[in-house]
Amino acid sequence: MTLDGVTALVESPLQLLGAIEAHAAGHAGTRTRVRARADVPTLAASVGAVHTLGLPAGLDVDVAPAPRHLPDGVVVVGDPFSGAFQTALVRTPRPPQRLVVVDDGLATLDLARRMATGSALVRIGAPAGPLRYGLGSLAARRLRRIADAGRLTLCTTLPLDPALRARLHDLGVEVLEHRFEWLRSRPQADAPPEPTVVVGSALVADGLLHADRYAAWVRGVAADGPVRYVPHRRHDPLVSALLERLPGIVVDAPGAPVEIRLRGLRPGQRVVMLPSTSAITLSRLLAGGGVTVTPHAVPDAWWTDRATPELRRHLGATHELAARAVAGARGPSPLGLPARGVVPTAV
Repeated sequence: MTLDGVTALVESPLQLLGAIEAHAAGHAGTRTRVRARADVPTLAASVGAVHTLGLPAGLDVDVAPAPRHLPDGVVVVGDPFSGAFQTALVRTPRPPQRLVVVDDGLATLDLARRMATGSALVRIGAPAGPLRYGLGSLAARRLRRIADAGRLTLCTTLPLDPALRARLHDLGVEVLEHRFEWLRSRPQADAPPEPTVVVGSALVADGLLHADRYAAWVRGVAADGPVRYVPHRRHDPLVSALLERLPGIVVDAPGAPVEIRLRGLRPGQRVVMLPSTSAITLSRLLAGGGVTVTPHAVPDAWWTDRATPELRRHLGATHELAARAVAGARGPSPLGLPARGVVPTAV
């Protein structure tokens, strides 16, 4: 693809990395301007981190407000569920020349499923009144028309189910997979020295998990040896403050994406987390390096009433997807068993 005039609209650190990977692989164009949404906490720190790594030729990154209309040409977007994006999409009289969707965590899988079934683009677990549902329905119809015209690309590191991939192809969606090739090409950075790294979860801050049980789980992990705790950008400050006071736990400040922070981990170290996209991305990124990535299942008693059964099932897919990400990075896993390096574990 040789289209110029590419604008990337990103609202999270993972979306930022996805936009850079799409540009570096030539999936968007030769000149890309990445606009990182200004009102998202810690996203500016992620912009600084990727600048430090050295951006690929033809790509610029800055922090800017969310646009009211989509620009002409090629548009890269990470979160089609975003109200800001959906509003800009329906306000724009003429659809973009091409729309490239990059990863926004497990929401990318939900997007693919909703595209395949014709459902409204309304985020799982989020309250959707009539106006919000109407906007999501209109945005879904616009996206399907763009796909039907052969102008929608999904650039992802998530291992899509073959049946879902085939359905997207039938709808006109081009699916392209990456394995963080650009990030792998960057010089290795210093990594935490602790033998265990806990990647923090947003589930407590989002009101989906009981804080006391989450903190007790982290304390239990630290009972086996020193731990480096990397908070999620949406974290509960009280939980982080509590963990800072516990022996054997070093708490980092939120900031750069964990994919950047942890890519230099050494053989023998391990990474643990509750269900999250980082289990999948780190499994993909660290495959073959002797680092164990361990996603932990969440016991039923830990969930609050706000965690719907649909959301719990959605997050539960992390285990299988992490194993498939490693298998995809190393080639097929024999007999369909999880590849070595990812250990799905119940707490």
